[in-house]
Amino acid sequence: MMGRRITEDSGRTRGESATPEGFFASGEAARAAGGRFFFRIGAAWLAVVLLVSGFAVTDAGETEAVPSGPLVWTHRMPSFSEENYRTAVEGLLASFEEKRGSPVEPGEQGRVGLKVYTHSGPGLATPRSLVRAVVESLEERGYARRDIFLVDLSRYRLRQSGFLPRSDREGDEFEGSPVYALETGRHYDPDWHYESPLPPRTDFRRLQQFGVEVSEEEAVGEDRKSYLPYPLLHEADFWINLPRYTDHPQLGVNGALLNATLWNASNTSRFLSSRSTGPAAAAEMAAIPELRRGWVLNLATLESFQFIGGPSFRSLYTASKPELWMSADPVLLDALMVEKINCERKARGFRELEAFLSLLEFSEQIGVGSNDPDAAEWVRLPAEGDG
Repeated sequence: MMGRRITEDSGRTRGESATPEGFFASGEAARAAGGRFFFRIGAAWLAVVLLVSGFAVTDAGETEAVPSGPLVWTHRMPSFSEENYRTAVEGLLASFEEKRGSPVEPGEQGRVGLKVYTHSGPGLATPRSLVRAVVESLEERGYARRDIFLVDLSRYRLRQSGFLPRSDREGDEFEGSPVYALETGRHYDPDWHYESPLPPRTDFRRLQQFGVEVSEEEAVGEDRKSYLPYPLLHEADFWINLPRYTDHPQLGVNGALLNATLWNASNTSRFLSSRSTGPAAAAEMAAIPELRRGWVLNLATLESFQFIGGPSFRSLYTASKPELWMSADPVLLDALMVEKINCERKARGFRELEAFLSLLEFSEQIGVGSNDPDAAEWVRLPAEGDG
């Protein structure tokens, strides 16, 4: 399907086809047009754009194709020490640059975002050792540490997982890198949101009790919006997704797709509890061109993953494989991890996850990536003979 741009007061009627280039205009363009740009969920409003699995931004502001097909890198991990993470991340990025045919280097913005995962708590958060390794490799490529920022939803969980200091007086940094907690609201922009007509859950009278001046109509309208992370959309040359993996009671798998979408925007609990609307919302958000433009890579450690009881951390239901995976395709990574999760579930007598999860099916249908694990073209590191 052709992408559709849905606007308010922008001169283009709802549902009128737009080219992919005009599918999601910049915030400045939106304001100049006097309109707001958003996406609606549902068959009648499905906004679709067929995308390559990765893009990089050149100094001229143009997108440059990167290795995208079904490539999946894996690096053997003798152990998950800081030294081994540094070696693995550097090897993976060097191979990525070789396949891409050009180096990773600072572009127009001169900044990089890292989307960490902390929702399951410190037991299954993105390892700090992995984050340190990525930061150091980006520093080697010309980025200053202060220009490599971390993003996640919850300030409390970021602090609990060691990405923020224990005291607010110590600042909002992780070893010199800024940390953005999206729930503070400081990193959203009113012109950039995903909108769903799900039944609203806001009690506007309760808001008024707390001194918030809001009408019922305004409360209902606001409750249907999920604000997107502005720094990842407009303040970075590119960003890297650093998910962890668990099963999920409603969406099947909690990994690369969810970390980049429902754990990366406001007001998404309504989707996380719905087997019908949750997969469609996550898939549609993953297809937003401005989010996809800079979403270049997904790095997933198999230091531990949870095969049942997620997303709450349950150490008895975790497994480990000595590998670090990387791909530009979040759907393919999720599909491959479903196989790993099912293998562990089957071995322990638990029912396997569905063979075709709606989340992955929808994402493949609208061009976010491949849901076929057999299509993966593996790049295995270190190569034989390299030790």
